[in-house]
Amino acid sequence: MLHPLKGSVMTRVVSNLSMSLDGFIEDSAGNVGPLFDWYTAGPVETATANETIDHRQSEEDADFTQEMAGQLGALITGRKLFDVAGGWQGAHPTGVPVVVLTHTVPSVDEWPFDRSRTTFVTEGGIEAAVATARELADGKDIVIASPTVAQQALDAGLLDAITVDLVPVLLGSGTPYWANLQSAPVLLENPTVRHGNRVTHLSYNVIR
Repeated sequence: MLHPLKGSVMTRVVSNLSMSLDGFIEDSAGNVGPLFDWYTAGPVETATANETIDHRQSEEDADFTQEMAGQLGALITGRKLFDVAGGWQGAHPTGVPVVVLTHTVPSVDEWPFDRSRTTFVTEGGIEAAVATARELADGKDIVIASPTVAQQALDAGLLDAITVDLVPVLLGSGTPYWANLQSAPVLLENPTVRHGNRVTHLSYNVIR
């Protein structure tokens, strides 16, 4: 989910993931554990664009989620997350078009869902994926929901902001949000901070 950031006057490319306090977006077995519990940690029910997925959040997080969804125009993901999520059955909860950066397009037998809101980019790398998402976003923001793809975007100078849904848990090991950056060190502006229930939402503009 996107976060309110300074200078939002045009399409931004923003990375976003839920992360443990020790920097992991999943544990060493590939499980997210409690990292997404904040979506179901409150009394406020919110429907999503996927009828199989509903949120029950705190009032603060429900307001935050709806506010940020209004800024979102397209989502970029890698093939790993796409496969783990089953491609959201062709309907991402945010309701926006999804761009999948992948080496191969799944066959109809592998993924037998409506493809009208999903675009597979197999050539041109991160630059092509971002260009495709810009066309689909219609002036709104693009979110990258994959650590590897976000790293590629940052190294290519395409990432405008980094956002973190910071969860109060220590996973000990797993997949880090950021690793093996070719462009490190990367300077960020001071964060925008919003508090929720079992989560703190942090937003950092990337300093060019």
